[in-house]
Amino acid sequence: MTEMNKRDIADLDVVVVGGGVAGLSAALTLARARRSVLVVDSGEPRNAPASGVHGFLSRDGVAPGELLRAGREEVTGYGGQIVPDLVTGARRTGDRFVVDTASGRSYGARRLLVTTGLVDELPDVPGLRERWGRDVLHCPYCHGWEVRDTPIGVLATGQGAVHQALLFRQWSADVTVFLHTAGNPAEEQREQLAARGIAVVDGEVVGLDVDDDRLTGVRLASGTRVPVRALAVAPRFEARGDVLSGLGLASVEHPLGVGSYVESDASGFTGVPGVWVAGNVTDLMAGVAVAAATGVQAAAAINADLVAADTAAAVAGRAAHRTRPSALPRRPPTASES
Repeated sequence: MTEMNKRDIADLDVVVVGGGVAGLSAALTLARARRSVLVVDSGEPRNAPASGVHGFLSRDGVAPGELLRAGREEVTGYGGQIVPDLVTGARRTGDRFVVDTASGRSYGARRLLVTTGLVDELPDVPGLRERWGRDVLHCPYCHGWEVRDTPIGVLATGQGAVHQALLFRQWSADVTVFLHTAGNPAEEQREQLAARGIAVVDGEVVGLDVDDDRLTGVRLASGTRVPVRALAVAPRFEARGDVLSGLGLASVEHPLGVGSYVESDASGFTGVPGVWVAGNVTDLMAGVAVAAATGVQAAAAINADLVAADTAAAVAGRAAHRTRPSALPRRPPTASES
């Protein structure tokens, strides 16, 4: 990217914080709307460990890094700008927003869009993080096909494990729920699991068995080893919303108890004038396709807001021009007028 001059920094329409699919989709939409837009991205995509993105029409199976690379090219092709940096805070200065970065730079814009995503807090079992996104999974729609017809384990850390097991049963007839730290399922839930042929194993999971960089089983505190080729877990989703704290916004607990998120309306508007959010920072369960769509929705709302502001300024300018006294010199009165 070419070095931005001072005019670029001062005259931006929108700064987008976060360059994942939500941020890049928003930036693409805004750039095509002839808005000056800058994306600041720290280069830490949530889905980096995954081998491919799935369920994204025409892009199924594409590597996450390749999808983002293509997206960046499309954004810059329309004149959008992308800076690799970490935003450390955002503030309002007059009628504009300024974001500060770890490298010591600052960027100002009329509107702010935050698409910083979330962090997956995994259960405290050794080895889970190293295999996250490969054969330690949470979304059947993202990974179910890839582990179809193999032994799948579900690590229970709450009541949602039963629902997760019933979902993964669609992809494999060999599903086992490891109760781990969760309580016993209710009688109705046990009946559901039994009816679908899903095994239930008591005892805490203390480790994973891995052979040739592939998950082969889980180890229980009792010493028992149970073969599995994939392990479904339920992370706690923590929105990366700290950048908004300087604007009076904070992450709040999600109504479903699955983590924290930044509240917004359907367009991504936060309630703070000029500030929008999109992607997983506000929709914890959004997959790649949905996150991209929320970026487009937010971009359209931001552009409409800017259009309204530009129109109001033009109307005010026109009214001021009509009421402005004439600057032309008046002619002297004639003798008949004296």
